[in-house]
Amino acid sequence: MMKICGPKYALCGLVISVWGIFQLVLMGIFFYIRSVALVEDLPLDDKTFAKAEEFYMAADSGFTRNAYNCWIAACIYVLTFLFSGHQFYLNSRSSLSV
Repeated sequence: MMKICGPKYALCGLVISVWGIFQLVLMGIFFYIRSVALVEDLPLDDKTFAKAEEFYMAADSGFTRNAYNCWIAACIYVLTFLFSGHQFYLNSRSSLSV
């Protein structure tokens, strides 16, 4: 496989990917356990709910959806991490053989 990016860009991709994975996995966990601190990030669309049960059902659905979205984004960061790691490996291998 060929090099697409240089060693500094690959290292930057590795660092940002690690941070993204860490942050999004934690946010997904906090959404999944229904952390009250994240209630403002729920997609409730400023609706007026007639009953408390309607609000609780909408909030529960929003917490679950946001948790899954965070975990999907963390998986995309894993792919970015693997790509950056591969590019870093190719750059370090080519600099050793010169």
